[in-house]
Amino acid sequence: MKERKVEVCLKELVKERGISLRELARLSDIEPSIINKLANNKREKIYLPHIERIAEALDIDDISKIIRLK
Repeated sequence: MKERKVEVCLKELVKERGISLRELARLSDIEPSIINKLANNKREKIYLPHIERIAEALDIDDISKIIRLK
């Protein structure tokens, strides 16, 4: 059985919108270090409230644009 992993797609999203990860941290009111770890898929746990705030900050209605199974 293949191991699946959740991937956070923040680098692609900020690039599409022409903003930095730091700006996303400011807009979502999430610590820059947490945004960085999420963007580099270095977080062991992903908290739904963080994903919700990122979605709100980037005006995203579909969670699959932020996270996906790989």
